Formats: sequence, structure tokens, C-alpha cells
Amino acid sequence: MSQKKLWEKVDQYIAEKLIPHDPLLEQVLLANNQNKLPAYDVSPAQGKLLNLLVQLKGATRILEIGTLGGYSTIWMGRALSPSGKIVTLEIDPLHAKVAQANIDLANLPCSVEIRVGNALDQLAQMKKENVETFDLIFIDADKPNNPQYLNWALQFSHPGTLIIGDNVIRDGEVINSESEDPRVQGVRQFYDLLAQEKRITATGIQTVGQKGYDGFVMGVVTH
Repeated sequence: MSQKKLWEKVDQYIAEKLIPHDPLLEQVLLANNQNKLPAYDVSPAQGKLLNLLVQLKGATRILEIGTLGGYSTIWMGRALSPSGKIVTLEIDPLHAKVAQANIDLANLPCSVEIRVGNALDQLAQMKKENVETFDLIFIDADKPNNPQYLNWALQFSHPGTLIIGDNVIRDGEVINSESEDPRVQGVRQFYDLLAQEKRITATGIQTVGQKGYDGFVMGVVTH
């Protein structure tokens, strides 16, 4: 058995033991596939991790940069109270349309606002609108812009805000300073900014499973 196949089987084992069968979430993934969205969704185990982090943080306001079909949005939204809110940013109108249908199907207890357009433009507009800060920010969009997303995330944070970045290992390519992949270089710059930034304390976690060899960065804004 290949190493990757073993990772996938272990992920399946975890899901079978700890994550109850959920026809709605399966329907969401099916809708994403039928609409030819790229298969970038977090795995069920990663979705459950996001859900638990929202609960542990006691978050009531979440910013998600990168909606895709709303799969991770639903995992996080299920952990929010009726007074909670998610603002999620998506550049592709088709993706946003599919996400809205999925979110409506999920009948989340919280309010979800999908803002469609370039995320950097949307973040600048939110600043003009004096949008409130967020308790948790999930960065999962185009990796070359990760450094800019982090800078914006800090502007929408308060002491205690949890910032999570996805896909930050890139099959180990993150350590390759000579990589010509702009996604790898974007992630490397993301790490550089985290290392320099005095307002946040962070760590990286390597993961293996259905999504291959990758990982998360998690940081807490201190002041």
C-alpha cells in the first residue's frame, strides 16, 4: 500500500469513528462536483477541526477568505449561535452561487454574507464600511496573495482573534526557497510576515490525509 493510500484510509477511519454520517454535507460536495468546482474543499476531519476551533474560541464573528462551494463555511457556521455571523469572500460568481445554494440548504443558525469579487478589493471596501473585527479568520484563497491577506486579517482582528491559514506545507515545497511556484513563494512570504509580526504568536501544523501532505498555520493576535 502506498503512503498516500494509507493516509486516505486513516482519514476514512477517523471519519467513520468520530464524524457521524452527514447526508447534507455529502450533498454539498456532490453539488460542488456537479458544478465542476475544483476539489479544494477541506476534508471532513479538517472541517470538524474548524468546527471545534470555533467552539473552543467561542467565536461569534468569522471572516473566511475563499468560499469555494461553502463546505468549510457550513462546518464553521454550525458551531455559531443564532446571533453569530460569517462574512465569506469569493471571487468567482459561479462558486458564490453554488455556495449560496449549499448554505441555504444547510439552514445554518447564524447569518452568512457572501461577498463576491476580488478578495483584496472586498477587504478594502469592508475597511471603508468600518466592518467590525472578527474572532476567527480563515485564510483559504489564492496563495500568492497570502501575505496581503494576513495584513488585512490583522486589520480586522482584536486581541485574541484566531487566524488560520490553510495549505501552507505544499507537499513539503515550502522549504524550497528556489521554487518557481508562486503559491509556494506566497506561502513562504506568509511565514516570513508571521515571523516578523509582533502582534501575533503562531505555529504551523503538518497534516496528511485525503488532501495529501499539507498543513495549517494557526496564530493568536496578542495586541
